[in-house]
Amino acid sequence: MSLASNRGAGRTFFVADLHLTDERPAATGRFFRFLQDEVTGADALYILGDLFEAWTGDDHDEQVARDAASRLKALADAGTAVYFMHGNRDFMLAQRYAAQSGMTLIGDPTRIDLYGVPTLLMHGDTLCTDDLAYQDFRRRVRHPFVLALLRHLPRSLRRRLARQARAGSESAKAGKAAEIMDVNAEEVGRVLREQAVCRLIHGHTHRPARHAHVVDGSDCERWVLPDWYERWGYAVCDAAGCALRVEAL
Repeated sequence: MSLASNRGAGRTFFVADLHLTDERPAATGRFFRFLQDEVTGADALYILGDLFEAWTGDDHDEQVARDAASRLKALADAGTAVYFMHGNRDFMLAQRYAAQSGMTLIGDPTRIDLYGVPTLLMHGDTLCTDDLAYQDFRRRVRHPFVLALLRHLPRSLRRRLARQARAGSESAKAGKAAEIMDVNAEEVGRVLREQAVCRLIHGHTHRPARHAHVVDGSDCERWVLPDWYERWGYAVCDAAGCALRVEAL
């Protein structure tokens, strides 16, 4: 998916893996201050997945979901475009909640013209191709038939299934080598080549950094966004380039 150029005199922000929930008020408060103190007046905010700890449908009833919708809608109404890409925790977030939040849903991957630089945006989980079990699970649970079935289940059952899936994921991760859960360098190169870009911004791996890649003789960069557990942060880009900020909550 491609979006129109957002050439402007301002800045564009990127976040991912906030994992907001009523049980983590520090992260929620930090996010709302970030919207007010940093993002207000910016050209755009891109949320690249896992805004919420778990999302079982647009009838999600946590207070943080209602508060986030209100804050994001106010930001959008003030002139900052807000885009949302599904993550592995909130892939069931649909148009109803997006409209309430003033967010535009975008696909994974999405290619944008970022102040004149072709830039690819991803959540990042599809780059972790060495994790075969996860990739198989992802394909199955994202099937349109499965999504439609899940959305028609009672909310209490969806919650129970989400808890079970999360427990299974944590158990599986405990037995995996760290390298398996990181991106595959060959897959990164393949995607950059296929999308004809030399800049990639993504989350998911919780390993914030700027990585250098050489693809077909061209110097490319990959910006990894931080999670918002014990720390918080974002990437910000303007006409001069990108920078990464990571701080303790």
